[in-house]
Amino acid sequence: MSLLPIFLKLADRNCLLVGAGNVALDKIGSLLLTGLNLRVIAPNALPEIQQLASDRKLEWIDRRFETSDLDNNFLVIAATDAPNVNAAVYQGCVERNIPCNSVDDIPNCDFFFGSVVSRGNLQIAISTTGESPAVAQRLRREIDAQLPQDLGDWLHNLGLLRRDVLATHPRSEERKALLHQLAERPVCASASCPSRQMALAPISEQRDKVFLVGAGPGDPDLLTVKALRLIQTAGVILHDDLVPQAVLQLASPLAEVVNVGKRCCTKTITQDEINALMIRHARANRSVVRLKSGDPLIFGRAAEEIAALTEANVPFEIVPGITAAFAAAAAIGCSLTDRNSASNVTFLTGHHAQSHNHSPLPEIEDSTRVVYMPGRDLQLLAAEWLQQGLPTDFPCAVISKVGQPAQQIQTCTLAALGSLAPAPAPSLLIAGWTLQDITTAALSGAVEVQATA
Repeated sequence: MSLLPIFLKLADRNCLLVGAGNVALDKIGSLLLTGLNLRVIAPNALPEIQQLASDRKLEWIDRRFETSDLDNNFLVIAATDAPNVNAAVYQGCVERNIPCNSVDDIPNCDFFFGSVVSRGNLQIAISTTGESPAVAQRLRREIDAQLPQDLGDWLHNLGLLRRDVLATHPRSEERKALLHQLAERPVCASASCPSRQMALAPISEQRDKVFLVGAGPGDPDLLTVKALRLIQTAGVILHDDLVPQAVLQLASPLAEVVNVGKRCCTKTITQDEINALMIRHARANRSVVRLKSGDPLIFGRAAEEIAALTEANVPFEIVPGITAAFAAAAAIGCSLTDRNSASNVTFLTGHHAQSHNHSPLPEIEDSTRVVYMPGRDLQLLAAEWLQQGLPTDFPCAVISKVGQPAQQIQTCTLAALGSLAPAPAPSLLIAGWTLQDITTAALSGAVEVQATA
């Protein structure tokens, strides 16, 4: 039997219940919750039903059923202990095109009562098409135990916010994606609710535009509020290969998510092709997020993309992110600057770390060195720094997959840097006297520390 699950509005509709015993009483509670006008016909009624009639919650007519009682009703329930009466009620309803339920009598039913789990306006109804109400009740108990008790309040606030979104934003794919995202977020009644601020931010300003967004080191909790909102509402996301799945999962299910990165020098797409993708999608009136690991302005080829967008006259906006250097320093618990030992910070990339300037440096280097993408073999870099005059006890730390569950930290001196085990990519090297107080024991040799983000 194929049924259509529907939820009917019954407020102020006329409903007839034939019977006033225990079976009828079992149905009255759920019926009255709908706000319908309930009339009960039976020669005798339970005291509870009589009391409901006295309280004017329903109308009770103390006599036997007559076929004319069916007229002018929207819904009818037959709940007597006389099968011939129930059959007569159902047949009369068929003749009048009135939906009828004859309790525990499957052939004489147009619809069935489901077993319902409620949380405010949320209703989950379970039906076995009358085959086993006991099974439906067991499933109801199991589902009820799984649902949060405050789900109804959340749904109420979500409904209010949805109406605000519909009134604020014109119909579009971006609005549809926004509504899907709100259904997955905490929502409260406060005007400062982050979900409310995200929902009511102008969508139109985001279309026909490219956002160069920093995804941070990989932990979704380290995204900026603006980056999170843009990721959740973007129509297209063009992301680096180093952006982890935990961040990409925040995108709308309707978004087009494209990997435009490279790993281990293996290119799947050229920079010119990336530029063309950004421009094409923006000109198609889509909100484009160019998602870069860390901060987009640190070794992310942002200059080339800015130049291409400017030349194509495509509007763009830069959204900073937490660069890996800051996240790595936080992971090992050190400051990148110190008024006694490091008055500046130098950002380097492993592709250019082998400097050709061999002029000697002071014994105490007054700078913290941060090397992005130092490579797996650190022997050449260590030899270069030693040749520059850095002391062998210069503190170093290699942080791999910073801010992610698989984060690793290796600390050592410059003398031991070249013998460190290769670190999983992406990795970053921090070196400087600000690290010397992290742990003296660690700096006496290479020590690997596992950390959980």
